[in-house]
Amino acid sequence: MNLIERKVSAGTMKAMEFSSVGTPLAMVERPMPSPRSNEVLLEVLACGVCRTDLHIVDGDIEGTLPIVPGHEVVGRVVSKGEHVTRFELGDRVGVPWLGSSCGRCTYCHKRQENLCDEPVFTGFTVNGGYASHCLADAAFCFSIPASIDDVHAAPLLCAGLIGYRAFSMCGDALRIGLYGFGASAHIIAQLATGLGCTIAAFTRPGDDTGQAFAREMGCAWAGGSDMLSPFELDAAIIFAPAGELVPQALAAVRKGGTVVCAGIHMSDIPTFPYELLWGERQIRSVANLTRADGESFFTAIGTIQVHTRVETFPLHQANEALERLRAGTITGAAVLVP
Repeated sequence: MNLIERKVSAGTMKAMEFSSVGTPLAMVERPMPSPRSNEVLLEVLACGVCRTDLHIVDGDIEGTLPIVPGHEVVGRVVSKGEHVTRFELGDRVGVPWLGSSCGRCTYCHKRQENLCDEPVFTGFTVNGGYASHCLADAAFCFSIPASIDDVHAAPLLCAGLIGYRAFSMCGDALRIGLYGFGASAHIIAQLATGLGCTIAAFTRPGDDTGQAFAREMGCAWAGGSDMLSPFELDAAIIFAPAGELVPQALAAVRKGGTVVCAGIHMSDIPTFPYELLWGERQIRSVANLTRADGESFFTAIGTIQVHTRVETFPLHQANEALERLRAGTITGAAVLVP
């Protein structure tokens, strides 16, 4: 055991812990964990605040309690298990939502670990990055490009990755609508326009600030979700967790077009006339991510510049960051810095 490993093994760590719906996260101190053979122990450098974190604390989805949320983690390796060969001490890595998969089920054998029957989710079924330190399965971590600093890299670990998977489901679409212009949409808008796509952004009606931000990120048009874009869409991605947007998006896409629902949770989709779906339109959902998605995404942003817009909060202000996200007053993405 080297000096760094001895130091962290003897200390304690701090974390913002969520214990029950209706109560705020609380700062706790815990013994420093030791990595298992396949794990790395990370000193957290930054952790993004994702809408999925809101679904967890609001009880929309139910996982392990108590839990330390956070699945957009950028950290530095301070200790590692004996079987970890991908990373060395001091390496900077990213931890995504999919913390690990079983490796045994049909989906894992088909390299569809995003659909694994026994998945592990960072900050939901195992403790995440709202902390000074966290553990992660090394096989599911990503190397972070040196050109992107900690704070601006954090939103890429979910907002970027899930957005990229949703974008890939649009196929060869060139005119794409983005419903809900937050962390994911502002990343994918930049990537898509860099690839030659024309983007229409849909925000909450009357959100002039959000619409101006969308145009700043390269969108050709921005307006309220109660409006139609001035051009017909080949595809639409719904980032907002609002089921009522599905019929609206179907009405906006051409025949043969695709509507992609990108959230892990969405309110009920209302009934709608079959004519909105007719014409070989299709509705798809996005479930988690694969490691291949991550590798492709980081390769893509190595050639097309993507700059995340972030607002930072100290770790102890995690509740404030979540409340700001709930209120829709974050432009871009919120990031905690321990």
